[in-house]
This record gives sequence, structure tokens and C-alpha cells, in this order.
Amino acid sequence: MLTLASKLKREDGLKGSRMSATASDSTRRVSVRDRLLVKDEGYYQGGKFQFETEVPDAYNMVPPKVKCLTRIWHPNITETGEICLSLLREHSIDGTGWAPTRTLKDVVWGLNSLFTDLLNFDDPLNIEAAEHHLRDKEDFRNKVEDYIKRYAR
Repeated sequence: MLTLASKLKREDGLKGSRMSATASDSTRRVSVRDRLLVKDEGYYQGGKFQFETEVPDAYNMVPPKVKCLTRIWHPNITETGEICLSLLREHSIDGTGWAPTRTLKDVVWGLNSLFTDLLNFDDPLNIEAAEHHLRDKEDFRNKVEDYIKRYAR
């Protein structure tokens, strides 16, 4: 189940209403934070995971930058929050990368899919988590549950 803040529903108004200049350069960015509530199924049931989405000035021509702020044990998300999701790539060999026709809602649905149908153990970003799953699925599940109890409630 996803909860979308009204700022995602007002996607067209993002560029004009919530920009702030960064200290490092003159590029203006929008930062959107929201919670992704995982469905009551699978390894991550009951967890609440927070993501930060940085929307650059060049959005829609370039993808937003997304980071998971909640510590998680996941094959496609590192413990420091980097995310492997093809639609967040500006250039993708398989053609599923970012396109100007994509929206922030597509990003949110893609993130949700990382917890269900796109849970990928074959091409992981967090190799240690993927190998853990291959080695011992029950212990992997226990570690995921421990992380949810400690970081995602």
C-alpha cells in the first residue's frame, strides 16, 4: 500500500512552488520525502520505508535521484540507501530506463515493485544480501525481519 503526499498528486506544481537553491551550485532542486508502506505480503511486510527524491531542474529530461533513508536488507538497495531500479537510469541498455514521459508516480510504483515482483536476486546491487538469500532463505528472512523491527517501524 502506498501513501502519496499531496505534493506527488500536484506533480505539475512541483517545479514552481517548492524549489530551493543549493549551496554547491546554482542548480535549483526539489526534494520530496514520503513513506512507502509495504503490502502485507512477502519478506518486507509491515515495514515502513522512507525515500528521498531529488527532482532536478532538468526533470523530465533526466530522472530524479532517489535514496532510501531507512536501513534495509535488500538485494537491490544497499544499506546506505543506493537503489538499483532501471527506470532511475538515464541510459539503459534494455530500454527500460528513464524517458521524459515518465512521472514521479512511475518512480513510486517502481519502488513499490522492488518489494514484490521486481525483487531481484540474480542481478543485485547488494551482492551480500543476494548471496545470503541464495545460501539460506530462512536466515535471510530473519535478518530482513530484524531490520524491519529495528529500522522500519
